[in-house]
Amino acid sequence: MTFAEAASGLFEGMGLMHMNLKYAVMVLLAVFLMFLAIAKKVEPLLLIPLAFGILIANIPMAGLAAQDGPDGLLFFIYLGVKYVVYPPLIFLCIGSMTDFGPLIGNPKSLFIGLGGQLGLFTALFASVWVGGLLAPLIADFDGFTLAQAASIAIIGSSDGPTAIFTATNLAPEILPAIAIAAYSYMALVPVIQPPIARLLTNERERVIVMPNPKRVTRKQKLFFPIIATILTLLLVPAAGALIGMLMLGNFIRESGVAERYVRTLNNELLNILTLLVALSIGASAKAEYFLRIETILIIVLGLFAFISGTFGGVLIAKLLCHLTGGKINPLIGNSGVSAMPMAARVSQKLGQEYNPHNHLLMHAMGPIVASTMGSAIIAGIFIVLFR
Repeated sequence: MTFAEAASGLFEGMGLMHMNLKYAVMVLLAVFLMFLAIAKKVEPLLLIPLAFGILIANIPMAGLAAQDGPDGLLFFIYLGVKYVVYPPLIFLCIGSMTDFGPLIGNPKSLFIGLGGQLGLFTALFASVWVGGLLAPLIADFDGFTLAQAASIAIIGSSDGPTAIFTATNLAPEILPAIAIAAYSYMALVPVIQPPIARLLTNERERVIVMPNPKRVTRKQKLFFPIIATILTLLLVPAAGALIGMLMLGNFIRESGVAERYVRTLNNELLNILTLLVALSIGASAKAEYFLRIETILIIVLGLFAFISGTFGGVLIAKLLCHLTGGKINPLIGNSGVSAMPMAARVSQKLGQEYNPHNHLLMHAMGPIVASTMGSAIIAGIFIVLFR
């Protein structure tokens, strides 16, 4: 080999020689997300590894994208997403942090959580309709299949692990867009939800002071995860991985005899899983897979799903307020989506804004945990129907 041939091979192997506009756009997106995480402190634990994953996946010739095969580091980390390992483990951690007491003590909050699932079904039909409407107008776009539409719809749950779980099973080809949209809307809960809650409620409803939550016994808290697991596995086995792990984490918490597990699940394991999931999703967002018209449609439809879910939760809360003679403050309705605990904090902040004596945080946790369970079960149903 001559010096000229060696030099030519060296230059040809440089990523710089293969850089194009699409890769440059993705690199700029990664830098922007890093800016949000560091300068604006927007979900830094999530956005920092996500953004860095996008960055390294879009440097040509580096071989660090999740799709680059077994020679790439990120390929092996991504297997935890591909084989649906990470989302159930995250649910295990979430379960160890969850108190089902507000839901057990006030079963009516289950209906608010179910109302929050409205966004899933409206987005399912909207995705099919919009895809069919735009397919003749966009080159190389045939609309969304039912499996893809169901995956997009789950964004409305505002639950990142459930969205990843569903998309991995039904439509892995659009997983990066779905995961990024789902986690983005989780971060934007304090921005998106308050205007909707204000729009749908009146002054009289906003100042309602709810009575203290009913006391729940330790025995009830211990039996709840066991019964919920049995019923879910019997009725919707496809949701068993998520619900089973959620309830296992909660049972460990409520047992009172495994504090070391609880500390590990709440801290070290959850942090590690968040890092691996975010890095994996970022590394799968390679330009040729991500920069498509479908990505924009998915992000818009995901926002529609999230807004619809918030509408559904608040409207059901208003209905319950009327049926109970004003004992339920509709401001907890935004917690019908499973953005835990951000949606509950929004309810608390809004309640305090209109009535300083209002303490809605624990009341709002009931609908949130109900929605977390509900969206996981609906994800299981979608997987059975559309896979």
